[in-house]
Amino acid sequence: MEKSVFQIARDSYKPVLPKGLRTAVSLKETGATTSVGDQDEIKKMFPNTYGMPVVEFIEGIEGGHDPMNVGVILSGGQAPGGHNVITGLFDTLKKLNPHNRLFGFLLGPEGLVEHKYIEITETYVNDFRNTGGFDIIGSGRTKLETEDQFEKGYEILKYLGIKALVIIGGDDSNTNACVLAEYYKAKDYGVQVIGCPKTIDGDLKCEQIETSFGFDTATKVYSGLIGNIERDCNSARKYWHFVKLMGRSASHIALECALQCHPNMCLISEEVQEKDMSLNDVVDQICKVIAYRADRGMNYGVVLVPEGLIEFIPAIGRLIDELNDLLAFHGDEYKYLSTGEQREYILNHLSHKNKTTFETLPSDVARQLSLDRDPHGNVQVSLIETEKLLSRMCTHRLAKWKKEGKFSGKFASQHHFFGYEGRCAAPSNYDANYCYALGSSAAHLIANGKTGYMATVRNTYAPHDEWKAGGVPLTSLLNMERRNGEMKPVICKALVDLNGRPFKELVMHRDEWSKETSFVYPGPIQYWGPSEVCDRTTITLALERTE
Repeated sequence: MEKSVFQIARDSYKPVLPKGLRTAVSLKETGATTSVGDQDEIKKMFPNTYGMPVVEFIEGIEGGHDPMNVGVILSGGQAPGGHNVITGLFDTLKKLNPHNRLFGFLLGPEGLVEHKYIEITETYVNDFRNTGGFDIIGSGRTKLETEDQFEKGYEILKYLGIKALVIIGGDDSNTNACVLAEYYKAKDYGVQVIGCPKTIDGDLKCEQIETSFGFDTATKVYSGLIGNIERDCNSARKYWHFVKLMGRSASHIALECALQCHPNMCLISEEVQEKDMSLNDVVDQICKVIAYRADRGMNYGVVLVPEGLIEFIPAIGRLIDELNDLLAFHGDEYKYLSTGEQREYILNHLSHKNKTTFETLPSDVARQLSLDRDPHGNVQVSLIETEKLLSRMCTHRLAKWKKEGKFSGKFASQHHFFGYEGRCAAPSNYDANYCYALGSSAAHLIANGKTGYMATVRNTYAPHDEWKAGGVPLTSLLNMERRNGEMKPVICKALVDLNGRPFKELVMHRDEWSKETSFVYPGPIQYWGPSEVCDRTTITLALERTE
């Protein structure tokens, strides 16, 4: 692999482990756990892995470990730091016993089912230390949910003598890991399953998981880009920039970027839903800010839009829920119809209220809502150009206001979608350390005979000596939700807390930011330099975890 000057220098970075993982490790367990919701139902579905304790690793007495083989899978969308999870897993396995071996299944869960794998060796893994991307073994979105898949996977695990499987993924991937752990435990196959919390969206977190890996790096990448746009905006002073940001199911990315960059507006999907706002209400809110600034000679600004906004508008959310069920139960007959026939089919099968909502949507948005779902049964909101929809509606609204004498300024817009730009960036120092520690935690969970756990590292806003590594039972994160027309156990997504300190910080300043030009230019991620610059955490984490 040919390396850039940056990567050659970055190779020398040595991630720091929490004190409890640096030498010999012991285990401290604290109390039985319950699922976050639907406890009785979840307990019945997961009798072998429910109610296990939270564990923490502490300094202990060195003990011997028999050699073992371990498998690893990267699942779902990329997130900065995935390679460091694998290097941390590899290094710790070799430290526990030099004869331990690590196998990577290629292109996600499909590699397990299709028996496609490589052995990860010292020479091979060294090319990927502190790098972005998932190209060490590739990733994929195949879901592990059927008994046939579990059995096909077990064939190759048994053939390779693999004792444990580490699945690195988001909430859906870790839900699959939870189901797989229960299945192998019930069958007494002797295969442990451990998860790791990955998603740049930031919606996989709880008391034990204070952030998902990749969120720190991705939001710093996006904030650097937004800062560049803000500076251009403040230089040219003639455009409104509408910036759509990753975050289908929650607005954590948009909120963090707003706290870093101070845009004129930042829409928060959860607030739109809480206030029962319509699409027209959202547009009115934006136009009032545009008109206010125009009256003062400022025909420019920046608006941040979360990717999943459209789903959180209550009327559209209800429509999507019904469309999901409709396509889940009648997708086969629907997909062979022409575009016009598909629209008529939907209109003929929707309830009256949702039909009315569907008819009022712009044709391109209505079309996107009725297209095929992703592998998890979700609307592919990244395909909906929400930023263009909003600016287009603002154009029409402001033209109307101009005729009525309510708007005398100018309005011209530019559009941006920041998504892929942040998913494979070289991990920040925070993510490099955090991910390496997650990989090490996964290895120690395996060595201590645990299955159905997610590796955790907490207290990461404090100095490294105060970080706490361990594991949380996957079943404790579950609740029941409707997916593809059926109620299924899934890991509960963490939405933006409207009573939380990060959102309250935005509320405290957004009126000022909308009226004034208060832009902040964070600049690119810094990997070398003063600790307060290159080792800083996200503002979200700082507000959530410190007084």
